[in-house]
Amino acid sequence: MMVCVTSKGPGPDDLAEERFGRSPYFLFRDTEGGEWSSVANEFADAAGGVGPRAAQVLIDRGARVLITGNVGGNALAVIQAAGIEIYMYRESGTAGDAFQKFTAGQLKKFA
Repeated sequence: MMVCVTSKGPGPDDLAEERFGRSPYFLFRDTEGGEWSSVANEFADAAGGVGPRAAQVLIDRGARVLITGNVGGNALAVIQAAGIEIYMYRESGTAGDAFQKFTAGQLKKFA
């Protein structure tokens, strides 16, 4: 299952980012193993409407899970309509830490 973690940098050792639409990077990894891949969020500094456009990146990459700290209303609608589950990570750890907590069942699912 493809998981996306919002991140301040392009690798799993970079800090996780709490803001979905303004996240500088989206990191992807399959729960079945494999390498991390990253996508720079080209919408992070846009004036507005970034959430739905950022959500499309997840959809295009086949993400089934998003790990982040906060998702705005417009992005939330797009993400939920695509069937992507959202899990909250609001700690000061790395993107890799967030992924590990998800796979260990330690993150709270966003209702």
